Amino acid sequence: MAGPPPKLTPETVSKPREQKWVAGGPTVMNLFSFPRFVIVAALALGVLVPAAAPASAGTVTDASAEQVLSVRGAGPYRIGARLQTLQEAGLIGWVAPPQECDVVLTGVTGDWSGVLILGFRAGRLVEVGTATVPPRSPAGASVGMSWDQLEDIYGRRGRLIHNNNGNQAYVVRIGSRVELYTDHPIRDGVGYFQAGPADFVLRNFLGRPVC
Repeated sequence: MAGPPPKLTPETVSKPREQKWVAGGPTVMNLFSFPRFVIVAALALGVLVPAAAPASAGTVTDASAEQVLSVRGAGPYRIGARLQTLQEAGLIGWVAPPQECDVVLTGVTGDWSGVLILGFRAGRLVEVGTATVPPRSPAGASVGMSWDQLEDIYGRRGRLIHNNNGNQAYVVRIGSRVELYTDHPIRDGVGYFQAGPADFVLRNFLGRPVC
């Protein structure tokens, strides 16, 4: 039986990052677009995220029964919130050094500590991500599921996509925001679940500028 999910700390997310430059500007690499090193660190500790039970399309889940991550954020971490405001409220743990495009990664405190990684651009929250279960999406999707399970849940609302590096992901558009489920470095299926504005989350996965 798997133990508790590993704590995500600055040591697992603030290592030197390769910066990829494309026509039009830089993209913020690794954690947002392809966070394999976070998952590899978890696997190195012998902690495997258990496969989630499939949910049928149209199934209504009890969102109040567990932690939920949606395109609006998770818990007190709402998309668009200011980093300074969250820090003053004692909701931010560690803060990693800034990356290109004025992007900063942080950890969180309280019940979400070790579960979420936040991404801020120009001081505003633009991405909430996790490599653990829970949280789940409002529809019941999570890390550990197969692509077929995601398609059973979302049907025509989602689709499989690939980037130029050959990485696969499943994207669900909800207005101007997305849920993005990226692949696992070892096995088939979801290794990381993130949500936020499409002009950041999706563009980053596709290797497009986010500045």
